[in-house]
Amino acid sequence: MLNRKLGRKADHRKALLRNMATSVMIYGKIETTEKKAMELRTVVDELITLGKKDTLHARRQAAKVLYNAKDPKTGKSALQILFEDVAPKYQDRNGGYTRVLKSEQRRGDAAPMAVFELVK
Repeated sequence: MLNRKLGRKADHRKALLRNMATSVMIYGKIETTEKKAMELRTVVDELITLGKKDTLHARRQAAKVLYNAKDPKTGKSALQILFEDVAPKYQDRNGGYTRVLKSEQRRGDAAPMAVFELVK
């Protein structure tokens, strides 16, 4: 699942990617550094592929990755959003569910930033 170390130990890196994947499911897009966005792409694409299967086993596998956070607007959990809203949109698409758009550098440390979003 993980290739880049991102300057973190394994448990911290896994929690970081789980947290960002949960945020992407709830909000549709996030802003992060380019390297984190490139690594997050593999995690989110795997989740959407699981969402397209829509079996009990796929739901349990996705639940291992996504946190149990709820959307403040709809009250749905990230897992419900994945299987009910996000995955059906990509039923006819074979990959390429996400987009990484480069943006300006971060002011504090000049890190290259990017916007990570789900393709419409």
